[in-house]
Amino acid sequence: MTAMTRIAIIGGGPGGLMLARLLQLRGLSPVVFERDGHAGERPQGGSLDLHGDTGQRAMRLAALEAEFAAAARPEDQGDRLYDSGGVLLFDRAGEGDDRPEIDRSALREILLASLAPDTVRWGSRVTSIEPDGSGFRIAEERFEIVVGADGAWSRVRPLLSEAAPRYEGLAFAELGFETAMHPDIAALTGRGKMFAVGENRALITQLNGHGHIRGYAGLRAPEAVAQHWASLEPEPLRAALLEVFEGWAPALLRVIETGTIIGPRPLYALPIGHRWTSRPGVTLIGDAAHLMSPFAGEGVNLALADAADLAEALASGGGWAAIAAHEAAMAARAAVAAERSAAGLRAVFSAAGSAPVLYHYRERLGADV
Repeated sequence: MTAMTRIAIIGGGPGGLMLARLLQLRGLSPVVFERDGHAGERPQGGSLDLHGDTGQRAMRLAALEAEFAAAARPEDQGDRLYDSGGVLLFDRAGEGDDRPEIDRSALREILLASLAPDTVRWGSRVTSIEPDGSGFRIAEERFEIVVGADGAWSRVRPLLSEAAPRYEGLAFAELGFETAMHPDIAALTGRGKMFAVGENRALITQLNGHGHIRGYAGLRAPEAVAQHWASLEPEPLRAALLEVFEGWAPALLRVIETGTIIGPRPLYALPIGHRWTSRPGVTLIGDAAHLMSPFAGEGVNLALADAADLAEALASGGGWAAIAAHEAAMAARAAVAAERSAAGLRAVFSAAGSAPVLYHYRERLGADV
């Protein structure tokens, strides 16, 4: 690969932007196609914890460690667990953990600020990627390499795989709070994230930066329920959630009663162990390659690690064989994380209620408490 090699990155999320940054540090000039019209067009989601050997490593390789440290919140790594009756079963501050939190929007801002001007082409929804000799044509331009960093419903993935995300059996809704207006939710949440778990249902809140809290209400249910929730306006959706969580402690129901309804969030995932036959000129990273549920906190960390490893493979001089080796290693790493994510989902949404989650927390501490 030379400085003249034209590389298209489809998707301007953390993985795609990290890849662009790392390639630019190597003297290359990738183009990022992003469907959003500008950086603030859509909410970017909640808080992320970056792990030392994946997300944080990528930030170091990108020479963005100082920027990350300035925006991160190492004090917000705590865990709380309640049962549906509002009894606090577990409370840990998280001091000493090496998984500092950062808002997704702040991470994106850091990565965007690190790129050369006009790297990202805003408002560029890629609808077709056509093979063109030894390359691919996108919007009348030809590229030798196309990287799909375009998430769950990737437009690039069909060039490599017939796999599609499958419904994980969970209907979710997302809510938002301001701590100044909702001190009761802030007190419930603590310095980190809170799970309230009952039979196949859960309420989750997580402290974000700048006085924000994200909340989630989830139910193990058929996909038809998730589709119905998606059709509802905010207040009818709130009413549906209150019906699902009827009988829970009043302090927990306040999460549903007082939060701003952001929208439904049904969970989908690619098959665990998803991989493909390597095809010169096109590859995938992040959720496009290995979409999984969020119950191991691995999604963004894997995306950043994928970007770091792919940049190294592209610059190695090993040709496409180096990319194929990277894809195999990426798939193996993702399969392990996806198994953990699936296990986390099963623990939170269980007929056994909060017991499996409490066991997980105690096991993680290695303490008989």
